[in-house]
Amino acid sequence: MMQLLTGTDNIAAETFQFVPQSIDAFGSTVIVEGCDQFRDISWIHVWTVDSHGVITQVREYFNTSLTVTRFVNSAKPVSVTFLHCPSVWESSLANRVGKSVPGLVLGI
Repeated sequence: MMQLLTGTDNIAAETFQFVPQSIDAFGSTVIVEGCDQFRDISWIHVWTVDSHGVITQVREYFNTSLTVTRFVNSAKPVSVTFLHCPSVWESSLANRVGKSVPGLVLGI
């Protein structure tokens, strides 16, 4: 994959396309999900955007199932066992690549 993304694999670089299937935003976090069905690759980009619309951070996941949770602010100290982190987004394309993929939880 590194050769593809860095452009050193000329044949693959011409045929791989980042075609978004979904784009969602949660405050300053933007999540873009897509897949390359020809290669059986799913991908997720998570961007952090500042108040001027400039992307300040990029996270990229390939063939990974991602669940995004939002941490609930509380004025009282709470133990981890009582911390409620609702799921606000789940990837849907990772299961379509026809193979088992790892799962991650991203807290925002």
